[in-house]
Amino acid sequence: MRLKHYRTSIILAVTFTILLSTFWFLPQLAFIIFISLLLQLLLTPFVDRLERRLNRGLAAAIVLFCFIAICAGLIVLVSSTFIPTFTNFVTDFPQITEKLQESPLLHNNEYLTDEFNQFWLELKAASVDALKSSLTLLLSIFSKFIDMVIILFVTFYLLKDGDDIKVYLASLFPTDDYRRVLALFNRILSALRTYICSQLVICCLTATVVFLYFTVRSLPYASVFAMVSGISEFVPVLGPTVASLFGILLTATVDPWIAVQTAGFYLILTQVNHNIVYPTLIGKSLNLHPVAIILGIILGGEVLGPAGMFLAVPFIVICKLVIEDIYRDRIETIKNLHESRWLAKNHEDK
Repeated sequence: MRLKHYRTSIILAVTFTILLSTFWFLPQLAFIIFISLLLQLLLTPFVDRLERRLNRGLAAAIVLFCFIAICAGLIVLVSSTFIPTFTNFVTDFPQITEKLQESPLLHNNEYLTDEFNQFWLELKAASVDALKSSLTLLLSIFSKFIDMVIILFVTFYLLKDGDDIKVYLASLFPTDDYRRVLALFNRILSALRTYICSQLVICCLTATVVFLYFTVRSLPYASVFAMVSGISEFVPVLGPTVASLFGILLTATVDPWIAVQTAGFYLILTQVNHNIVYPTLIGKSLNLHPVAIILGIILGGEVLGPAGMFLAVPFIVICKLVIEDIYRDRIETIKNLHESRWLAKNHEDK
């Protein structure tokens, strides 16, 4: 078989390999573009509705401004509850450690006690390093602010000219495969939109349910546990597991029986999310096996740290859709070649 039959597939594979590799070679630039793309996917439906009455550019500006205002309001609202609670949590951290060390599970088990002590020593060392790096963080705030401004500008132009950019990129491929490439772009964008919207809904629902549980049970640090549980949902499978262990471990300092009840609560919450909420919101559009998600998250964490863990699932989705498209095209090409040879043979026989 000649390579010309697969030129578009080869170009697609090389192009997406280069684009994804930019997260390794140019992580800041790639992260800005990717976050802008996710924001564009999130806000495009609102711009489309507003465009019926206004110019596309004006509609994009209004939607983006409203999004910024809502985010600022949510930050202020959450901070008013979270920051005081988190401050109390940090202040009480040494007492929490002592209570955990005195719990029956650890107090009578030398091996677990040693492992627990080693874990907390490493955690304290990490905390000290974080405090030392706080000055560096303060110095980099201006740089991060510039990144946020760039993300907003890129998002605006993606909202305004996103369709034109998509059509232009598809036109760069061989003419015969224009529709195929455009359809692939649409499938990728649709899958990413489904993922990011679903993740935001699940994060908000999880954070709200956890906050209500800890508040109703009169357990301390409700907003801290809610924030941890909500953010952890952005790292599928591994994130909720770590957040659950965190909540169970710290509620054990209040009462072992409450810790057991909290374990049951997290178990029910996890099962509801994965068996009801996830299928309802995402359905089978992504169709990713949990093993693939876990391995992707681990690999992403090794390569890019926390950002890589967050981007792991979108990466896997893109790779999966590109590979499926190449495979379908190969099967179709082989089928067409066989049919053409059969027709040619019949024509010669006649």
